[in-house]
Amino acid sequence: MADDVTIWHNPRCSKSRGALELLAERGVDPEVVRYLDVAPDRAALEDVLRRLGTDDPRAIIRTGEARYRELGLAEADRDTLLDALAAEPALIERPIVVVGERAVVARPPEKVLDLLG
Repeated sequence: MADDVTIWHNPRCSKSRGALELLAERGVDPEVVRYLDVAPDRAALEDVLRRLGTDDPRAIIRTGEARYRELGLAEADRDTLLDALAAEPALIERPIVVVGERAVVARPPEKVLDLLG
């Protein structure tokens, strides 16, 4: 594959493992970013949103997490959401797969195939 492939991966997540397996089955060896170990900064979050084709951080936030409710993020503005994602990477939806200038939240994991075609 000509484009670089990156996956924001949580090995404890079955969807994340599934996306990684789909990539491997197609001979793709992505850069694996364990975002829980090294949280993405605001610039990285902005970049992935751009590649997803949105500027709304809610596209990559786990709104069902208890921490989301604890932080009162339901009515938060964009800057507050981005700050929360950078400070609390467990709030980031997973997996996010980036191929070149495009990205998907691979839920279900088969969504990664949209980028490989």
